[in-house]
Amino acid sequence: MTITLYGIKNCNSVKKATTKLEELDVSYDFHDYKKQGIDRDSLERWVKKLGIDTVLNKRGTTWRKLNDEQKQNADADVENAIDLMLDNTSMIKRPIIEGEYLEKAVLICGFDEEAMVLAFEK
Repeated sequence: MTITLYGIKNCNSVKKATTKLEELDVSYDFHDYKKQGIDRDSLERWVKKLGIDTVLNKRGTTWRKLNDEQKQNADADVENAIDLMLDNTSMIKRPIIEGEYLEKAVLICGFDEEAMVLAFEK
């Protein structure tokens, strides 16, 4: 029953998710992208299950700072988008909550209180 919360410690959405997990009495491991990075396999798994539009954060300043060519390459090819996220972990939507809870697979991207309550019902 290991749940991992992926994100960046000072992110408001991650803080909300942390608080909600504690309210729901769900134990979890925290994986900090800034300190620990992220592996390609995890990103590919998330993109396969959730879609690139869900996982790639185009609303943040890191995306906005990319040049037009980088943005076009990411839009044209999922592998290019994954490469960008590997190099710029702040471009991964936060938080991502993944694992198994009470024999149910859990994968949530972004802070979604309702999805968290449903996923962690006892």
